[in-house]
Amino acid sequence: MAMNGMAGMIERMWLHLEESATTLLQFAVIPILKILVLCSFGYALASNKINILPAASRKLLSKLVFALFLPCLIFTQLGKAATVQAILEWWFIPVNVVLGAVLGCTLGYFVALLVRPPPQYFNFTVVMIGIGNIGNMPLVIIASICHDDTNPFNLDPTVCNTNGIAYISFGQWVGAVIVYTFVYHMLAPPPPVPDFDEKKPLVITVEDVVEETRVESLPQMTFDDSDDSLEAPLLHPRPTTPSALVKVRRKVLHVHTMLTNSSLLKNVFQPPVVASLLALVIGCVPTLKGLIFEDHSFFFFLSDSLSLLGGAMVPCIMLVLGGNLIGGAGDSELGFRTTVAIVFTRLLLVPPLGLAVVQSANKLGFLPEGDKLFQFVLLMQHSMPTSILAGAVASLRGHGAKEASAILFYEHILAVFSIAAWLILYINVLF
Repeated sequence: MAMNGMAGMIERMWLHLEESATTLLQFAVIPILKILVLCSFGYALASNKINILPAASRKLLSKLVFALFLPCLIFTQLGKAATVQAILEWWFIPVNVVLGAVLGCTLGYFVALLVRPPPQYFNFTVVMIGIGNIGNMPLVIIASICHDDTNPFNLDPTVCNTNGIAYISFGQWVGAVIVYTFVYHMLAPPPPVPDFDEKKPLVITVEDVVEETRVESLPQMTFDDSDDSLEAPLLHPRPTTPSALVKVRRKVLHVHTMLTNSSLLKNVFQPPVVASLLALVIGCVPTLKGLIFEDHSFFFFLSDSLSLLGGAMVPCIMLVLGGNLIGGAGDSELGFRTTVAIVFTRLLLVPPLGLAVVQSANKLGFLPEGDKLFQFVLLMQHSMPTSILAGAVASLRGHGAKEASAILFYEHILAVFSIAAWLILYINVLF
């Protein structure tokens, strides 16, 4: 009897383990395999034999995704789910994005000190480790997981997809601001090496230094031409320090000129950010929300049309990502050690920090109680490869574009395995 009881317990444990493994395979590995399949189509279409999706076409398709498909997806899904009460409950999503960037960049700073990349790529190393992809990849994973009726969150597929995209979209505007302010500053090109003036002597004598110092130390004076007397010209000392009011006025004018002449504000208010803000405003006004998003409303045809366009975002972005892998890693000046350190840290060391942040926030009562999908999205924000927008900023700044392409190439190849492993852990932790 004892042996039969022991055998029955072992059999039940084995069946439970088999069922758990099947569940984990279904909800963690299969979404990544779907991404891999979509990327493989893009890779094949971009190959030299087929060449339907060359580099120029991929660039145009990326612009179309960024300017049309992604904003439409964000607007329709976030607008449906957003309410004043929901926004008050979602306050930790942007905080989570900021904490992820701070902790990731801090870890990236210490890694950069340890591996000692080329000096001109020190800030680049920090950014590539600290700034993750909180938009495109999570949207694809959520769309894949929520597609089935038997999703692990026990939600209707439509509700699961709408809420998941709303959570992700609510954090995207914060990510865009971080990318086009902090990352834009960090990826500034190094200052040019000054050229030597051939007319200047290479050897400077002590007399030259003394004479130059004596001349520079003389007070600068101007003659007043209003006096015709040649015997006693009036000398007026030029003021050396402007008043505090003048300094403040100059700084205000400088900031105003920088904002109006540069493309900083234009870069921050990108189409996805504008779509997020519009969706939040309309979602928080019940009258507008009813006119646009409710079935059979007066303007429902508009939101339905935008929803059809938004549905093209996921397959198109995966085709572009797969096509971009055709070029390989390119010519990178980072070196093997720095490249490995960035990829290893971003994919394997940053996610545990995010897990600690989300678990602590849950224990402190900062997260909506019982909303597993909410926690899952927060965890995904810490587990993605480096943001594609960071590579776009590197190209915009004209510094580190090839290096960014190499990092994104290796990370997206290896992320297929790392993300699957982290999703298995997250499902175990949440359920």
